[in-house]
Amino acid sequence: MKTVANVALALGVAIATPVYAQDAGNTNMEILLQKVKADKKLLVASNMGLSDAEGQNFWPLYDAYQKELEEVNQRLDRTINEYADAYNAGQGTISNETAKKLLNDALSVEEAEVKLKQAYAEKIGKVLSATKTARYIQMETKMRAVIKVELAKSIPLVY
Repeated sequence: MKTVANVALALGVAIATPVYAQDAGNTNMEILLQKVKADKKLLVASNMGLSDAEGQNFWPLYDAYQKELEEVNQRLDRTINEYADAYNAGQGTISNETAKKLLNDALSVEEAEVKLKQAYAEKIGKVLSATKTARYIQMETKMRAVIKVELAKSIPLVY
């Protein structure tokens, strides 16, 4: 379980760290993100116990899910950055209007994540048993939970 937490933590750091530079720093972040993605895939592979036939059907769905999840992550990153900008500009406070917009954005991201998970649970359920589908969704949920805890620790409350 420590491995799941470590991969999720690294993924969370990679997702939540804004990339400001377009030089070597950007390249290093891309390398880190690729390593985290590979480690995550290895972790999933080692915990799913897939046969070769199951793997042939599952891995394309896994890759498609990760690609769509990256879009959700980018939306989350934009929302976090907007909050950071507003928070810093207001020296720790933000306007009601900004708070409302950011809340709606954050809830929209959460809704998109749930809808994506539901859609892929259905797709994966067509190629794997319900038990293996549940195991995969559970792993994704646990890794996302670790990421969200780390994000919550680093993001101050709205005032």
